Amino acid sequence: VARFGEALQQHGVPILEPTGGHAVYLDAKGAFPHIPAQEYPAQSLTVALYAEGGVRGVEIGSFMFGKSDASGRLVPAALELVRLAIPRRVYTDNHLAYVAEIAGEIVRHKERYGGYRVVEAPPFLRHFTAKLAPLSPP
Repeated sequence: VARFGEALQQHGVPILEPTGGHAVYLDAKGAFPHIPAQEYPAQSLTVALYAEGGVRGVEIGSFMFGKSDASGRLVPAALELVRLAIPRRVYTDNHLAYVAEIAGEIVRHKERYGGYRVVEAPPFLRHFTAKLAPLSPP
């Protein structure tokens, strides 16, 4: 996990430090500073990883943990993260090098990616079943 975190950083991908345990957390706010919290930068990075490289991660940011104020406006989460879990004895160093390379390419070409808007969402646990639509890149 530590080597994977280092590889991501070598490719210019901002991460939450220190690494360790079972996952590396990508800093989507740092990776996509042009996407405001109300357009879900961590969700955008999660989708980009899957679309560009088949890499599955999970958004842990304003889409999952953001709240609405009395007027219905988003109160963003404190962090915009993408969790990349690393199960034991499943991935080789080559697998993780591939993920680091894909993530680096996405961050290098961040202007290609825009945010998302919620199209449909249940009142609870929306991150499991909501539908989102892409917004145009800036």
